[in-house]
Amino acid sequence: MILVTGGAGFIGSNFILDWFSQSDEPVINFDKLTYAGNLNNLSALGQDLRHVFVQGDICDTAHVASLLATHAPRAIVHFAAESHVDRSIHGPADFIATNVNGTFSLLEAARAYWSGLRDADRAAFRFLHVSTDEVYGSLGPDDAPFRETTPYAPNSPYSASKAASDHLVRAYHHTYGLPVLTTNCSNNYGPYHFPEKLIPLIIANALDGKPLPIYGDGQNMRDWLYVSDHCAAIRRVLVDGRPGETYNIGGWNEKTNLDVVQTLCDILNALAPRADAANYRNQITFVQDRPGHDRRYAIDARKIEQELGWRPAETFESGIRKTVRWYLDNQDWVRDVQSGAYLKWVEKNYGNRQHNERKA
Repeated sequence: MILVTGGAGFIGSNFILDWFSQSDEPVINFDKLTYAGNLNNLSALGQDLRHVFVQGDICDTAHVASLLATHAPRAIVHFAAESHVDRSIHGPADFIATNVNGTFSLLEAARAYWSGLRDADRAAFRFLHVSTDEVYGSLGPDDAPFRETTPYAPNSPYSASKAASDHLVRAYHHTYGLPVLTTNCSNNYGPYHFPEKLIPLIIANALDGKPLPIYGDGQNMRDWLYVSDHCAAIRRVLVDGRPGETYNIGGWNEKTNLDVVQTLCDILNALAPRADAANYRNQITFVQDRPGHDRRYAIDARKIEQELGWRPAETFESGIRKTVRWYLDNQDWVRDVQSGAYLKWVEKNYGNRQHNERKA
């Protein structure tokens, strides 16, 4: 079996669902169930005995050690993290606690467990750390995409905390020999994405007739990766990745934020037109940019393709249409996660931002 941390979050829950579509190997799902952790994401598993959920904190080394001793997993896949840049700007302490201290605690438990395994099991064990392209900083318009050798230059508390965790994972391999793997992915999108992030936020606001907020001039550019493609890549790295190596995972889909929002509006115009027949693009509103907003991310994913044979199956056009369709078909899920606390957060982050006089 494998141990998955953060398995009730967006990417973690997609990974577990994807895992069971490919394998019968059991999963221990260890999640603290913070605001973004949602067991409803995994309701399709019902009482599936292959899925064992344990609520807990990765900072609790003793709890993790007990799980490892009891279940003896052959691998740890580490998703658990605070991951929203805007939240890291308002409250960086949680990001240091979870992403840095939590990863350290997990590594300590994993090292002690791995050290006590028999030779064959020690050789087969893997610790896969899921990270982000944001650790590399910001690119200019003509800069080459991020490669695994790109120097780190994080610009937000979130990306700095993930960079620190990446360095800890690397150090545990080079110092102790722990067989680690690190993946740095681009912006994920798809089902079960918590609606504070750009794509689900825009879909929800559009359907509710609310403004569609875009930071600055909307020209910040990201590489977009459909979440099921990311899950497939992680499975490949877990099977054949070389211990100590880093693999960048990208979608080969660079889009500006404005392009993404306009595409969402166009799909919604076709699939869920407004009652008054107005164009959803009319709801686009440009707002004051967030501090330290990186201008461009781009991933060079040739290493994972050349070494492990992985390449994304979805284009942005196919993946984004699937995503919109999923949100339209799962409005009950959206309403369930839009709690009072979530609505207060949206008001805190967007309510006091000065609106810019721009046209979409």
